[in-house]
Amino acid sequence: MTERLVVVGGDATGMSAASQARRRRPADDLEIVAFERGRHVSYSACGIPYWIAGDTTGPDALVARTAAEHRDRGIDVRLGTEVTEIDRDGARVLVRDADGRERWTGYDHLVIATGALPVRPPIPGIDAPGVFGVQTLDDGEAVLRGLDRDGVRRAVVVGGGYIGVEMAEAMLRHGLDVTLVDRNPQPMTTLDPDMGRLVRKALEGLGVTVVSGAAAREVLTGADGRARAVATDDAEYPADLVVLGLGVRPNTALARDAGLPLGTHGGLLTDRSMRVRDTERIWAGGDCVEVLNLVSGAWQHIALGTHANKHGRIIGTNIGGGYATFPGVVGTAVSKVCDVEIARTGLKESQARAAGLDFVSAVIESTSRAGYYPQAALMTVKMLAERGTGRLLGLQIVGGEGAAKRVDVGAVALTAGMTVGRMVDLDLGYAPPFSPVWDPVLVAARKAADTVAADIARTAGGADTRGVSPT
Repeated sequence: MTERLVVVGGDATGMSAASQARRRRPADDLEIVAFERGRHVSYSACGIPYWIAGDTTGPDALVARTAAEHRDRGIDVRLGTEVTEIDRDGARVLVRDADGRERWTGYDHLVIATGALPVRPPIPGIDAPGVFGVQTLDDGEAVLRGLDRDGVRRAVVVGGGYIGVEMAEAMLRHGLDVTLVDRNPQPMTTLDPDMGRLVRKALEGLGVTVVSGAAAREVLTGADGRARAVATDDAEYPADLVVLGLGVRPNTALARDAGLPLGTHGGLLTDRSMRVRDTERIWAGGDCVEVLNLVSGAWQHIALGTHANKHGRIIGTNIGGGYATFPGVVGTAVSKVCDVEIARTGLKESQARAAGLDFVSAVIESTSRAGYYPQAALMTVKMLAERGTGRLLGLQIVGGEGAAKRVDVGAVALTAGMTVGRMVDLDLGYAPPFSPVWDPVLVAARKAADTVAADIARTAGGADTRGVSPT
């Protein structure tokens, strides 16, 4: 008897799950229906700031596989169609099509891949014309239309996270005067403040006015109703265009209304197979779920396409009759603002403290290539290690070309549970065009290992070093 797989959400997790399940089970064994409320499926939301900046064409270049291509592979993709209710007892979903008509569709397996929603603070003027989010391809097209308007010279970016700094660069690339307004003391709060300060310095060096410790309280509008400024408690910042980069939250209202279990961050809770806890036939993945941090042992919400695609593949494998699991994450992420690369993995200091971990830290400066080789770029590397054991806890890097992807060494070491002392012995590649003879990550590991050893020696000598974070 043919089973039916219903997928709610047509991007990374949903279509990866559908595609993997289709590879494993033919159409006469498994019918697959995917409902997507938007106009596109299988696209790279991460690429939208780079499309807006002019680094790539779009939106077609950001689409990995169109709805028609999925249909050719035996997946019934229905665009402009929203699932509005899940009936768990009846194993069915209520679907509303573009014409507003509703109908019930039954399922044998249900994949919830509803993604995340951009944070939009409930302040006056937030929905005014000229205020843009950056979440979908339609959003990208709207921003570009806004940039094409006559007289657009000033942009205010609200929020200093990944999207905020990437969109600040995109606005610069269009020749605008850019102000970044952020409620935090430094941009990029996924980094420690001392590393975030380097990002701020880089932004200001590019000509961005960075306003820290200032939350947006209102978007002021002109006589035409369009945004004309962003107001904080202390000042107004003129804007012909406002971009929101305040992060995202799990889109789980549908799941919540169905009584499915949510975590402390609002994301769905699943087991290692990506099956929703306490269910038999419901799966979830991507930006709408919480994931286990392998370093801290805590559950987090991390919205990244890398995880979403892995989740989809795991779900599709399990529905298709195989067996696969998702062990967790170490929190690796990279970004850039113009020529400055930003990377992190593992825990930052506040996260280590929240996890009850005592640590030491080491900060070094080095170059991406041998110092005598042309275009050797400076970088700052920060490493956290557990006090006493020397276990690597986290790695952060800010620097020029060639800096960011070095964080992958830290991601592997974290996953393997390596100590910083063991990392020093890693046999990394070396040639002057690629690295100094001691790679910057190894230099940081060596300093961290020395700090751990010195700390142990002081403790053995009777000194109380608790709460100290040598640098």
